Amino acid sequence: MITIKRLDLDDARVLLAHARARADEIGVPMCIAITDEGGNLIAFERMEGGKVTSSTIAIDKSFTASAAKKATHDYGSASQPGAPAYGIASAIGGRLMVVGGGLPVIVDGAVVGGIGVSSGTPAQDQDVAQAGIDGFLATL
Repeated sequence: MITIKRLDLDDARVLLAHARARADEIGVPMCIAITDEGGNLIAFERMEGGKVTSSTIAIDKSFTASAAKKATHDYGSASQPGAPAYGIASAIGGRLMVVGGGLPVIVDGAVVGGIGVSSGTPAQDQDVAQAGIDGFLATL
């Protein structure tokens, strides 16, 4: 039998709050998703003005980061033609995201969940996701 650490709803709320604060700071309303270590959605927020199309993208970024245990931007170059993971974006029904904005949440060396952000540029999305993680880790 194994013991698994995972994010809970209170953790998700902390991640959301810190990500939202960063999105407000940079002036880009975002869609923010939090998943557990298996990629299951815990919490989601579409800020006022967040793109409707970004809802699914944020959820899939978080799913990728937690379930695949890897940042979505790391798949970007590896998924280009000729690269080792070419075509991976079509895996799992197209849910695997290969653009920045999805980060695994790591506590004590274990992936306990993920955060996915969408509505800005990939760099803005990744920045907001990292702010969520940094704020959350500061509370532990």
